Amino acid sequence: QITGNIQAVQDAIIQKDQRLSKAMVHSGSLHVTMLVMHLSTKEEISIAVGALSDSKDFVEDLLKGKTVDLSFQGIDHFKNEVGFVKLAENDHTAILTEIAETMKKIFQEKGISAGEERAFKPHLTFMKLSKSTQLRKQVKKIDSSLYEDFKSRYFGDEILHRLDLCSMLKKKQPNGYYYCESSIVFGEKHAAEPDDAELVSLSKRLVENAVLKAVQQYLEETQNKTRQTDGSPVKTEEAASGSKHESDNDSS
Repeated sequence: QITGNIQAVQDAIIQKDQRLSKAMVHSGSLHVTMLVMHLSTKEEISIAVGALSDSKDFVEDLLKGKTVDLSFQGIDHFKNEVGFVKLAENDHTAILTEIAETMKKIFQEKGISAGEERAFKPHLTFMKLSKSTQLRKQVKKIDSSLYEDFKSRYFGDEILHRLDLCSMLKKKQPNGYYYCESSIVFGEKHAAEPDDAELVSLSKRLVENAVLKAVQQYLEETQNKTRQTDGSPVKTEEAASGSKHESDNDSS
């Protein structure tokens, strides 16, 4: 929903100014930046991977099992050079800010300076002039009237699910997303541990199957008895193989 709405905005802007097609961010690259850091060696990358891994426990402790529901609404810009979708400010964005601050400390404790240049302002960039040096020569400012109709548009909600350590310089993935050094995922369930709802659903299915099987058996027996009293021939072998087949189906 979010990417679809962003593509609608991008298309509308390009219709008004074709040159800005070079400024658009590919939908596969859409992200919210938590921290920016400079990692110049493999060793520094390895330290950062460790810091990201360490931050998982701290972040989960901060969340206490709650989800962070990010609501994307409205459009704003930085110096008329970057267009972005805003995050609606609420308790959830406050938690996101707290996560960013916690992670910054963890990275700094490992000797990696991160996110010090500016205050944390979560946003979803969908166009920027810096994507093309040629474009920068032609267009100095993005006219805000180009996206006037979308300024207060609701774009959609997204649950915070994953944090990635991405490279801005390495070749992007085939889907357009950044090269990813490492990730941490929140709220994941282990396949071997079904939740309560799954167990209830499974129990219901087992009971329903048992009831259906009993009803089928009863009907078959009744029909057989009726045929025998009518003097109709009963093909017991076929009937038996039929019920065996059904029984096999129930097992699978």
